[in-house]
Amino acid sequence: MSGITLPELVEQYGSEDQCHALLEELRWPDGVECPRCQSKKISRIAKRRQFDCDGCRYQFSVRVGTIFHDSKLPLWKWFLAVYMMVESKKGISANQLKRMLGVSYKTAWYLCHRIRSAMTDESGELLTGIVEADETYIGGKPRYRYPSRKKSADHRRDDKTIILGAVERGGRVRFRVAPDVKKETIHDFLGEVISDDAEAIYTDSLRSYRGIGDDNTEHGYVNHAAGEWVNGKIHTNTAESVWSLFDRSVIGAYHKLSIKHLPAYLDEAAFRWNNRSNPYVFRDTILALVEADALTFAELTAK
Repeated sequence: MSGITLPELVEQYGSEDQCHALLEELRWPDGVECPRCQSKKISRIAKRRQFDCDGCRYQFSVRVGTIFHDSKLPLWKWFLAVYMMVESKKGISANQLKRMLGVSYKTAWYLCHRIRSAMTDESGELLTGIVEADETYIGGKPRYRYPSRKKSADHRRDDKTIILGAVERGGRVRFRVAPDVKKETIHDFLGEVISDDAEAIYTDSLRSYRGIGDDNTEHGYVNHAAGEWVNGKIHTNTAESVWSLFDRSVIGAYHKLSIKHLPAYLDEAAFRWNNRSNPYVFRDTILALVEADALTFAELTAK
């Protein structure tokens, strides 16, 4: 996926100097620039991996003003963590990174979330072609035992969180945590992520999807309740594959996650899916980290 193997990662970015060189290249492709006065008249302090601005005398490193700024973790550990997160199809837990990097759980958890905060698709491109839309429910095991199967079925989703999804066949995916599956909620989501020029939108038979088609965009659906999964080219198998992969991430890697951080995990899952054919995804993720806003631990853990 990433276009680079683990041995190549170690060979190319196994030292701090190599990692700093890549960050410098990504951050300042036209030459080092002072983050304070934007001067390009810079002196290098090689022993400290720092720069001295000849204009305002500001001393800085390539980490300054980036998400790496307040981290004492060596860059090669950052790079390895990024590689593992983009290369693991079902994600990787903070506990696993803790063991692999030899750091505390708190450090690994914070590291994962800072990387995750940069794994977002900010292109804003609308989905086109044939788009499959679907909803799923995650988490929230039943708290009570009900006296009958019907009663249990009526309450099976009481404590679950709703996720809406839309995915192009052979293309990108969009997710959103939703308060309900009412028609207005679903139509608002699909209207914001799907182009008016999309060829078709295929869904299941949930009544909230009715009316999403128009003269330009066909709407077809399959009735899962009646055992109908495919009707010609109409199906939601791609969307089901996306949900299956995310379920395996939660069950097999994360084991549990909070509703508060669920959107971040969905961003990570969408980022991996949307970049599954990108040979430069590792480099692009490092670049996103260089450009990302700092995420403080206090902000991350705030109620």
